[in-house]
Amino acid sequence: MEIEDYNLFVEDLRWQWKTLWRERIDDRVRAEGIASRVFPDLFVERGTIIIATRDYKPLNFREILETHLQPDVVEIVNPSPSRGGVRKFIREVIMKQEGNGKRGRPSPPKPKPSKDQQLKGGGRGWLHFHM
Repeated sequence: MEIEDYNLFVEDLRWQWKTLWRERIDDRVRAEGIASRVFPDLFVERGTIIIATRDYKPLNFREILETHLQPDVVEIVNPSPSRGGVRKFIREVIMKQEGNGKRGRPSPPKPKPSKDQQLKGGGRGWLHFHM
């Protein structure tokens, strides 16, 4: 299989994963989320508890991928967030460079009001006195 085939398979799994969570049945009495239909690729049957308040093992998309694919292919198709991507590279490398962008430059000095200008009165607007 090529990478495009793996990507299509992972996209199909993601679609099933989103559908599983979107169409679940919420049991408010027992505080559980129950699968509404069968998802064979996700190893979930109808009526399986997918979310609960206690005593259950939550589903993990990465573990499901690793059962279907080899670990090295999983890392290529769906990289772990700790390894990072473009955003992590921007945050750690590009933003830390001194002198580039607005963060590296000092702010311009604030203009000082002239002595002839009327003062503002405590946030209540301009003071107008008639004598």
